[in-house]
Formats: sequence, C-alpha cells, structure tokens
Amino acid sequence: MSCTFTFTQELPQLKHFSAADILQRLSTLDGLIYLHDHGQAVIGFFPQQYQITQHDTQQFIRQSDLSYRASSTAELWQDWIQCDAATAPKTNPQTQFQGGWMGFIGYDYAAKQNVHAPQQQQPAVYLGKYLSFLKYAQNTWTFYSLEENAADIYDKLITYLEKSPNQNTFQITIPCTARWSKTEYVAAFNRVIDYIRAGDCYQINLTQQFMGQAQGALVETAEQFWQLTHAPYAGYLRVADFELLSCSPELFIEFKNNQQIVTRPIKGTMPRHSNPIQDELSKQTLQSSLKDQAENVMIVDLLRNDLSIFAEIGSVKTNQLFEIESFEQVHHMVSEVEATLKADVQPMQMLLQALPGGSITGAPKIRAMQIIAELEQQARGAYCGSLGYFNLNGTGRWNILIRSIQKYQQDISMWAGGGITIASNAEAEYQECFDKISAMLNLLNTWHKEA
Repeated sequence: MSCTFTFTQELPQLKHFSAADILQRLSTLDGLIYLHDHGQAVIGFFPQQYQITQHDTQQFIRQSDLSYRASSTAELWQDWIQCDAATAPKTNPQTQFQGGWMGFIGYDYAAKQNVHAPQQQQPAVYLGKYLSFLKYAQNTWTFYSLEENAADIYDKLITYLEKSPNQNTFQITIPCTARWSKTEYVAAFNRVIDYIRAGDCYQINLTQQFMGQAQGALVETAEQFWQLTHAPYAGYLRVADFELLSCSPELFIEFKNNQQIVTRPIKGTMPRHSNPIQDELSKQTLQSSLKDQAENVMIVDLLRNDLSIFAEIGSVKTNQLFEIESFEQVHHMVSEVEATLKADVQPMQMLLQALPGGSITGAPKIRAMQIIAELEQQARGAYCGSLGYFNLNGTGRWNILIRSIQKYQQDISMWAGGGITIASNAEAEYQECFDKISAMLNLLNTWHKEA
C-alpha cells in the first residue's frame, strides 16, 4: 500500500468543536477512539481492521467484509508494520499519530503473562488499525486518510458529524463509592508490610476500586473531566458496551525514531492547595521526601532493568530523577529513563512484554503482581494498563491508565492507590488514594440524581 496520505481535507465548519463535541456526534461508532497526542487531539474511526480480546477469546475483524475468524497474536501482527521509517508520512520530527494502530492493553491481560490474575468480563485488549482520522492543529480540524476509498470514508464521516449529538442520556444510578472500608484497606496495607518484612518484596502498588452503576454514554462526561484534570495523556475509547475515559498524567513508553524509547514513571504524590504558600510547601515537602525518593528510585531501577532486556548494551540512561510536576489535583515526583532498542526488537513485542508498567506493580515485579492479585482480589481491567498508538513505522506513545474511568454495561469504576514501602504509613497511604481521585469521583457522582 502507499504510505503517503491519499486524501486530506480541512473542516473549518468544525473550528469551534472540541474533541468531546465530535466524539458525541460519533458516539454510536464501534472502535471510536481519541488520544491527546503532544497537545493535539486525534480521533480515530472506521478502523480498517481490529483485534479484540474478551472472555479469553480473541477475535480478528476486518471491517471491509465484517468477516470473523480466530487468529493468533503472531498472525495479527504479521503485517502490522507496512511502511518503513523512510516512506511513512512525516509532518513533524516529534512523535505524533500519522496512521497506524490505536487501542489499549489492560492490566490483567498483561499481568497474566507471568502470574495468575483475576479477569473481568469486559474487553481486555482492543487494537485497531486506523488509516483515516481527524487531527486538530493550528485551530483547525483536518481529515487525513491513507486509504484508497478515502473520499467515500470522508463523505460517510460528514453524515455522522452533521447529526445532532445524543445528550443527557448519562446518569449515575448507584453512586460510585469505595469497595473497601478504611479497616479493609488498612488490613491489606498491613499484609503488604508483612510481605516486605519477610523479604518477598520491596514495594507493592496497592490499589482500591471505587464502583457504582450508570446508564447512558460515558462520553457525555468527557469534556468536564478533561477540563478538570488537563491530563497530558487523556483519551477515550468505545467498543460495543465498553467505554474507557482516560485522564492520565503518566507516560509509559514513547517510541521515537531510530529505535529510541523513553519512559517517565511517576512515584511520589502530594496534594495541591488553593493557597499558593501552602501549595508551594506541599511541593517542597515532596521534593525533599526521602521516602518518596526511595520509592521513585526503586521503580526507576526496575524500569531500567525492564528496558535493558530489549535495549542495546550501554544505552539505558536516567535523564532526570525526582523532578516535580504539578497537575490540577496533585504534585507528582517524576523521573525519566531512555534507551535504544536493539535493531531486531519489534516495538509491539517490547510493549506487550514490558507491561504492566513497574510504577503500578512494585518490585520485584512478578512477586509484586502475585501479591496484588492475592490482596486486591478484584480484576483491575483497563486500569493500570496502557492506552496509546503505534504509527506504521513503529513510532508511538503509550500511557499508564491511571485516573481513568471504565464503564462496562451498567457497571462503572475508578481506582486509586499508591506504592507501599517499609517506610509507608497506613493513614497517609489511605489519604493519598483520595488525594488522587476525590475531585474526579465527586465530579462523576454529580450525574447521580436522587429519586
């Protein structure tokens, strides 16, 4: 196939539409996906083909004829890179979506590569090949396509965009609340400390679920959540009766040109405050926290080890350590590690084997996942997995799915947690869960109407 755009068309009539506005107009489309990509909005639709894994069953679906057949992962990816770096479309030296694969890989799917982990009924993996998409840049939405029938796809898209969006269908029917009581959380925390003292692990990322029920389309809430969080790795996906809304602040891996990769783990959190003096004090407290630095460096070492399996010898480097980044609700401690992939390593192969990310498991990684499965006793689903994309030339960007909402049929959930070490305090760790999630949780529950 040709690897240059066959069709581009600016859409000035959509100039004042937000990504959420467009998503609502396209909300009935299976495989509808949005990614906040280096500050630019990208919306994918009408995937040429896709893989979905659910109930331990893989389906490979080609949209051209809607034929269904069983496939292996190897079969799916045998032609996933169809262009090389020299011929794939380039519009910017930065990594940005230019046509390729988009989707998510859930935590449980990734974890079961190494441990027995609980599974949910909802989709565990979705990866679609998007050769037609919308991108917002320079105050304009533009349609791009690599497909031969691009003009027909464009016409079909316009018919959807001209429809009035469905509104006011979303409602929380049972408020979203913590599955664990404080007593139950502390009991799980104490078990983690027991494991650390016994030498099983150094750090465990213990999380808890906040769950409720809802009806209607979760996408109707997207604008409010993205305005609340200003998340750099925001996203959205709809597949049948499953919706995923990401407000993630964390990058897992960016795959750059020339086999370069970068990961930016978050470990260490303090709340934001409206009072500037108090807010700065909170930030400085995090910056100087030996406990948080110890947690952070454990995960940096874990990720350095994970990357070294796939990297050229001597190429793994720590670019920054213990940097403080401030988001809407919290300050985070962030480090950065880079490496150069070996020439024979396929990026998708590396991503699948590196997941779940060390910042949301603990160390050592496999034992940490075993302890997580034992103590949480609940499948995480998409939470702590990854949402992102690969271009046809193998470049791409994948987040860590924290600060995210999952809706499957009537069930809706959010999660929050943190890394526990021997220096952790149960009260502080419990409060950190709420520091991270309270604003989103409170906003979500505004859609609950008392009878």
